[in-house]
Amino acid sequence: MLKQHLSFKLSQKLSPQQIQLMKLIQLPTQAFEQRLKQELEENPALETGKEELDNFEDEFEDEFNDEIDSESINTEDINIDEYLSDDEIPEYRTQANNYSADDEERTVPYAAGTSFNQYLLNQLNTIYLSDDEWAIAEFLVGSVDESGYIRRPINDILDDLAFTQNVYTEAETIKKVLKTVQELDPPGVGATSLEECLIIQLKRKEITASIELAIAILEKSFDQFTKKHYQKLIQKHNITEEELRQAISEIERLNPKPGGSYSGNTRMIEHIVPDFSIKIVDGELELTLNGRNAPELHVSRGYNNMLEGYKNSKEKSKSQKETVLFIKQKLDAAKWFIDAIKQRQQTLFITMNTIMQYQEEYFLTGDERNLRPMILKDIADTIQMDVSTVSRVANSKYVDTPYGTRLIKDYFSESMKNDQGEDVSTKEIKKILENVITEEEKRKPLTDDKLADILKEKGYPIARRTVAKYREQLGIPVARMRKEI
Repeated sequence: MLKQHLSFKLSQKLSPQQIQLMKLIQLPTQAFEQRLKQELEENPALETGKEELDNFEDEFEDEFNDEIDSESINTEDINIDEYLSDDEIPEYRTQANNYSADDEERTVPYAAGTSFNQYLLNQLNTIYLSDDEWAIAEFLVGSVDESGYIRRPINDILDDLAFTQNVYTEAETIKKVLKTVQELDPPGVGATSLEECLIIQLKRKEITASIELAIAILEKSFDQFTKKHYQKLIQKHNITEEELRQAISEIERLNPKPGGSYSGNTRMIEHIVPDFSIKIVDGELELTLNGRNAPELHVSRGYNNMLEGYKNSKEKSKSQKETVLFIKQKLDAAKWFIDAIKQRQQTLFITMNTIMQYQEEYFLTGDERNLRPMILKDIADTIQMDVSTVSRVANSKYVDTPYGTRLIKDYFSESMKNDQGEDVSTKEIKKILENVITEEEKRKPLTDDKLADILKEKGYPIARRTVAKYREQLGIPVARMRKEI
């Protein structure tokens, strides 16, 4: 039996311009500045500041000497007046009093000096090594990661030395040279594990009874030490609780990441530039958008003059038509980019202003218990924008407040009901949970079941597994791992 079905499918596709706008909105301040710089370099019709260039004729002559199929050029449809109107495309600038002036030009200082690996190689130069040993030691130093460890297996290093350095040796020789590398500063560098790193540091200290016990614990009972099985350690090493406490105190003074202690270690450091600033002025909240997000842009007057010359020309040659088509494309791109930046600024400010008003009580007090439950949809519905747009702002932007600089998404949280039936933020519950754990008796840390009982007594009836989830999100270990002696 033949059946006919009629179905309608509604689909929405974003245009390339809309996609580019979404990408612009997502960019934080520093990345936006890089994107702006890239656009200025790629589009000579777009200029920044008040400086005006006379013309771009020489640039065109160099750039467009290739033959272009005249059939693909249709300049008759181009309305030149559209590009020459509005006072010759006036200088554009987004002017509003809700943007920070940022008059000072701030530059991020970069650390100069010797790299960590070079620092280690300089120390090797003071040690006598044969040619083969030097080649092995140099390779080992090159294998030290930013934390100061060599995490590659000896057999892998053996193979790499043969294939990449033409150094044929044995595993025992590598282990011997590795011991030499582990004598370098800072203490613990070149270790292949945390256990070895700590032991190397202890052996560099003046040997005392506590140091000897600490070394013995790490060498013979490392697993029990990391799991804080203190009674088993006391029984196994036949020691008192006070002796164990002193040994653990020695271990806690050690550096688990010796590479990080070298100030000249050249690593990429993320410098956060707040996209917004919230201040309290006369008891009222005041929001500003970082001025670096509001650049001064205008369309090139030189390009405008070219179009005017083409319009006034009686005979239009093929090269002129080719040039005016190119100019049209660049002007379209420049005008769109300027408009997109304006939309970006408006979207950022409206979104953050709505978040600030929604969390007004928190921003006035700084008390996280005053954070209201807030999800992306709450803000999206208020400003009548898509949830994905709010997400792009919240997930990538920082706001400077009187209580520190934080990622905007940190202010979002789900809600749950307390014993009074009121909606409370999960952040409020997490803050109370954190305070309870901070004040607990460390010799007998509270289990998740006990924490759930305490929260229930405080008016927050949540299950034990929910307590466990919140504790893990706070980065707090289980009760046994919080135990102290």
